[in-house]
Amino acid sequence: MFKNIFSNLYGIGQVLFKATPLIFAGLGVAIAFKGGIFNIGGEGQIYMGALLTAITGIYLKLPAYILLPLSIIAGFIGGGIWGLIPGYFKAKYNAHEVITTIMLNFIAIAITNYLTSGIINVPETVRTKEVSCFIPRIEDFFPQFKGSALNLSFFIAILLVIYFTYYLYRTKSGFELRVLGESIDCAEYSGVNIKKKIISTMFLSGGLCGLVGINFVLGYKHYFEQGFSGGAGFMAIAVALLGNNTPFGVFFASLLFGILSFGGLIINAYVPKELVDILQAVIILSVISFREVFKR
Repeated sequence: MFKNIFSNLYGIGQVLFKATPLIFAGLGVAIAFKGGIFNIGGEGQIYMGALLTAITGIYLKLPAYILLPLSIIAGFIGGGIWGLIPGYFKAKYNAHEVITTIMLNFIAIAITNYLTSGIINVPETVRTKEVSCFIPRIEDFFPQFKGSALNLSFFIAILLVIYFTYYLYRTKSGFELRVLGESIDCAEYSGVNIKKKIISTMFLSGGLCGLVGINFVLGYKHYFEQGFSGGAGFMAIAVALLGNNTPFGVFFASLLFGILSFGGLIINAYVPKELVDILQAVIILSVISFREVFKR
């Protein structure tokens, strides 16, 4: 499996392509977890962000150099708003975010399915029209990656990893977030506005999850379609846990799952794909178990 992956740049490109959505969503989930907020709604936030990215890229008639950043921002806002809703209910009414985010997953998927089944879809399909702006693929610059879906959104993800490492450990807002995750009482005594911080953290978390869509909508297929995420929002929970809720931990965990995901496609002719899923589960359980042992 590893020989087939790393023997050519196409295989490496596919690993990085599959890791990209996990980096975005993993960062989003990890940021929330770091603040002691259990955002289980990454899947819904991904769908709403991707839908808004597609709508912006299709229906706004602007030059590509303006439309592209607007579409990316729209994805962040779409996911952010879907994260802000449970954040508001938690801050205002102490509604448990696990329940509200799970429910919003179903609502988001239902909304996007409805819209792509007769409202904004191409006739007789479950997808939208193509967007008018694209994120370039790496093969456009390096022909050695020919055939790979890897695009420049991977480098956007890397920049976010670097930025949020700085944000968490070098800024006042990041410090407040970490204190909130350690103890609400300590955060309150430190002068943190708890309600405002919960809402802003969930908006940020949802926005990062919403950026998953740019990899698919702007960099790969160039349209939104039902079921495009492949469960990235749920896999992001495992990525965040495996990465210990740190940006670089999320990055390397995403690479690992990217290898397993693409490797599973390669070895599918020889072994059942379910074995790869079992391997992923064993890795997660092993890391969590060893972490608890070392804590003692």
